[in-house]
Amino acid sequence: MGPLKGKTIALTAERRAEEFATLLERRGAETIHVPAIHVLPLLDDSVLQEKTAGIIDEPPELVVISTGVGFRGWLDAAEGWGNRTELLAALGASRIIARGPKARGAIRGSGLREVWSPATEASQEVADHLEAEGIVGVDVAVQLHGTITEWEPTIHLAQSLARLGADVREIPVYRWIRPSDQQPLIDLLARILDHEVDAVTFTSAPAVASLLSTAKDNGLLDEFLEALRGPVAAICVGPVTSAPLDALGVPTRMPERARLGSLAKFVVDELGE
Repeated sequence: MGPLKGKTIALTAERRAEEFATLLERRGAETIHVPAIHVLPLLDDSVLQEKTAGIIDEPPELVVISTGVGFRGWLDAAEGWGNRTELLAALGASRIIARGPKARGAIRGSGLREVWSPATEASQEVADHLEAEGIVGVDVAVQLHGTITEWEPTIHLAQSLARLGADVREIPVYRWIRPSDQQPLIDLLARILDHEVDAVTFTSAPAVASLLSTAKDNGLLDEFLEALRGPVAAICVGPVTSAPLDALGVPTRMPERARLGSLAKFVVDELGE
């Protein structure tokens, strides 16, 4: 039984989806898991290794950590190269900014501490803060957070800081790609258009962008957006994730805290009987 009995909820996350599904199924929901994106490590790890060596040799004045998964992946790669301790020491000698709560958690989990983090988790707020602080000529390392797509109304933070006069070092830890097999996403779209799904959950803006792109590629974009404006709820982990849908006039819902557990509880509260 449970408060979500009779509800069908689509999960588009790649990471921690099994955990998320379990939280919802324990409340009676049926879940459909169709990852909308795939996170790839750098195809050429030597690029990241070279960038890491540069950070260790000459720690930057400022480091911007964009994502928790990216930061942890960076430290794991350094562990494999045998210089994790040196990397942490170099980062500890720099001022660190976390772009959001997940990045902040990863930073603190490594034993480091950030000096500032935006309230909105938005790249624009980070740029605005640093512009007000004064960033001309400052040596800044920016951990990149994947590929920006047409659907993501966000700025490329590294480029923005460079335009503000900073000396920027880009740290490309991973990138997003759309699934090579699009059929599962097309099948999910069909179920959404037929209103067989009560809610679609998103934990990243690239996942939203991927599903929008699949809908557009198959001539289903207008119908997809109409479904999300009607009987199918679009539930996002936070405002950065919801931004592509917000820009298209789709009503979105989200918990107060951008955490997976908070998202699961929010789904129960919103859809529960």
